[in-house]
Amino acid sequence: MKIHADFSQRVLVHSDEEPWIASPMQGVDRRPLDRIGGEVARATSIVRYAPGSHFASHVHSGGEEFLVLDGVFQDEHGDYPAGTYVRNPPQSKHIPRSDEGCTIFVKLWQFEPNDTKQFSVDTLSASFSQDKNCSDIESLVMHEDDIEQVSLKKMPPDSSFSVDAENGAEILVLSGELFESGDALRQFSWLRIPTGKKLNIVASSQGAIFWLKTGNLPRIEQQIERVKNA
Repeated sequence: MKIHADFSQRVLVHSDEEPWIASPMQGVDRRPLDRIGGEVARATSIVRYAPGSHFASHVHSGGEEFLVLDGVFQDEHGDYPAGTYVRNPPQSKHIPRSDEGCTIFVKLWQFEPNDTKQFSVDTLSASFSQDKNCSDIESLVMHEDDIEQVSLKKMPPDSSFSVDAENGAEILVLSGELFESGDALRQFSWLRIPTGKKLNIVASSQGAIFWLKTGNLPRIEQQIERVKNA
């Protein structure tokens, strides 16, 4: 399966307009944003767990990162309420479930093999700081290595923000509204910018909070190859 698999193209998806697609586990549905592969895939998705639903125990051979958008996600390691960012590295194992139901934004098979740190961040209680590139913006860096950075940004009303997307960038709007290249991005709109571009964002009069990942796109081919060999 291929969905938005041409990574040389800018892609914008308003996820609330996309249909929910049933997963192999009853009560767990997905809205794919990009995907290469079958049930084992390099994928970016929004996933919804109905109350009481669960997946069987499984290993994340290629790693998994996710942000809880609403409700409470659970596994044997703990409970993760809305606003929690989680990284489960390659070869980690868990039994995901949600007693009350939840929605998560999740990325699979997008880790480097030597990225082995497993952790979570409660972004609702964490302290934001002034963004190093723009004094008007508050930033919370959740993960950073030699390849990529994953952060949350808070933009006040009518502010602007620019980032060099030389190695690609992705945005998920969590609240408020943004404008980029003439497009309006509302809550849970997802934008992918190809390599070699610059990301220029303007917040509406509401301001906005968004998830941002930069630097990860040049390694697409290696990630796809790992999926094929899984």
